[in-house]
Amino acid sequence: MAVIRTIHWDDLPDQEGHRLRSLGFEPGVAIEALHKGILMWRDPLAVRVGRMTVALRTNVAAAIDCELSA
Repeated sequence: MAVIRTIHWDDLPDQEGHRLRSLGFEPGVAIEALHKGILMWRDPLAVRVGRMTVALRTNVAAAIDCELSA
């Protein structure tokens, strides 16, 4: 389990930033990595935010800095 430390909104397209905000992605929110895709690029990533499972492309996930929680 980890906590979102910061999101680099400027690195994301406006539409993707809006999607993440509407799904509850904000600094301080707990997030859990579930699994990576099976394709060669390992896309998409599945993460849990609250009770939702959300798919993220690796380039979107790269804009989210997290720190492990205790």
